Amino acid sequence: MDVSALLSRARTGDSDARSELLQATYDQLHRLATARMRSERPDHTLTATALVHEVSVKLLENSSVTVESQGEFMALAARAMRNLLVDHARGRGRTKRGGGRQKLSLDEALIACEEQSPELLDLHEALNGLTEIDPRKGQVVEMRYFGGLSVAEVSQALSISPATVKRDWDVARTWLMRAMTEDGEHGH
Repeated sequence: MDVSALLSRARTGDSDARSELLQATYDQLHRLATARMRSERPDHTLTATALVHEVSVKLLENSSVTVESQGEFMALAARAMRNLLVDHARGRGRTKRGGGRQKLSLDEALIACEEQSPELLDLHEALNGLTEIDPRKGQVVEMRYFGGLSVAEVSQALSISPATVKRDWDVARTWLMRAMTEDGEHGH
């Protein structure tokens, strides 16, 4: 499947291309959204299906989006899901810094961050900080965690070796855990 060509055709209003693109990526997007939403609180107003549709609309509306592979498309979808969940958490009127929060390891935060909006916002902020320092490591986290991509898929999308992806993932997780822990200790 040539995702780039389908995306380009879909942006020009080709409804067949939109259908083909969504059909080709829907199952993977839905699995990703389901995994993200599984950790959400039970009364969350978004569903996995709604999240997939919102992401699809955002990606199809953005005329500057160019991708070469399905991996890159899924990376963009992961970023869009991350942004939608963060926007939703902010929109619900939650304060970023909650009193009495638990300190979580990064792994725990990655599992539970959608369940507790302050942790999602902390992870988002920490990931933005990491991306400023090292954009590739930020992309690896986004693709692996938010995008659900395998090491091989990230390797292909970023044109780096699987060993580099694994190293970046390990370093990024450590950096994010430290950033989130320090942030929680200082109460920012």
